Amino acid sequence: MILGYKELRKSRKKIVVIYTCSILKISEIDIHGKGWTVVRKNIGFRSWFYFRTGWSMYFAFILSAVNTLTVTYYLAIERVPVLKEIFPSFVHYVVIFAIIGVPILITTGLIHFKKTSARKAEVDISVETNPYQLRNLVNSELILNLNIKLSKIVLDSEKGKKIDEKDLKQLQGIVDTTEEFLENRTVTKERDLEFFRRINASGRL
Repeated sequence: MILGYKELRKSRKKIVVIYTCSILKISEIDIHGKGWTVVRKNIGFRSWFYFRTGWSMYFAFILSAVNTLTVTYYLAIERVPVLKEIFPSFVHYVVIFAIIGVPILITTGLIHFKKTSARKAEVDISVETNPYQLRNLVNSELILNLNIKLSKIVLDSEKGKKIDEKDLKQLQGIVDTTEEFLENRTVTKERDLEFFRRINASGRL
């Protein structure tokens, strides 16, 4: 049976999808290594998480700001004549503090995220200690490298070019590396962390 051009393209796409799925099995990708798992919604603990988030990110910040302004004004500034002349009332103190303090705090946050290594250290620790996030990064890297090489071979084939032996060897190398990694992978994060550090240092598999 001779396939037309469109049928040939569809069959190649199916081969690529099937080939990719055969290498990265669902049981290997799943963090538990036991197939699909269903996350049940626990209303109690979810509500507790939302409560803590709302409190720590919003109410605690507002109450802390009000408390700081009140304490510093009535226990410090109000008792110092020089400062009392600069801030004649609590309202003046709040307004001046907002005009000067808010830009300073914004600049401090910007420096923290953009100009120092503090944020990078936080992200590194988060990745190293979170097996779910770490495994997702490793899986993405494995799939990306495999798909790039497969896409190059498919594109060359579409252009009528002969598949290069070098590309096939590189593809086989990626497949062998992936299979070896998945065979020795466990539910712990040590293998993923080792793999992540290796690609982070070299920039490649």
